[in-house]
Amino acid sequence: MIITEQTIALLDQTESLADLIEASESFQTYIATKQARAQSEEARLVEREFLRMKEDYEYVQRFGKHHPDHDRIKKEMHLVKRRLDVQPEVAAFKKAERSLDKLLGEVSELLAFSVSPKIKVPTGNPFFDEGGCSGGGSCGGGSCGCAI
Repeated sequence: MIITEQTIALLDQTESLADLIEASESFQTYIATKQARAQSEEARLVEREFLRMKEDYEYVQRFGKHHPDHDRIKKEMHLVKRRLDVQPEVAAFKKAERSLDKLLGEVSELLAFSVSPKIKVPTGNPFFDEGGCSGGGSCGGGSCGCAI
């Protein structure tokens, strides 16, 4: 790649955009909730328990319903997952993470669509993407329901 004045200007603008994102409320909330989650002893305990249970669950899943502890492990896994999801610091972090992810997705879409409305932008969450092709545009084949 040949570095030109235009490339340098583009990199400078990219740094400015990154600074704006870091100054945003979404990013600041994300950082604060990430630190709160890391400092919470209760959150760390539930996360460790979840990871241990996840290992047991993955082991049992290899054998499926034929494993004698399948039903018990599956039930315990769901209970621990639920405890993790409702743990206050973890729940706040996940909410902040989704908010930041949404902001980054919107920025990605704005950048991509300013170049061409046909660019596919992966937002990472197909259940919440608007439009058939990860936020808009045409995927060409129409297999995802997009108009060609």
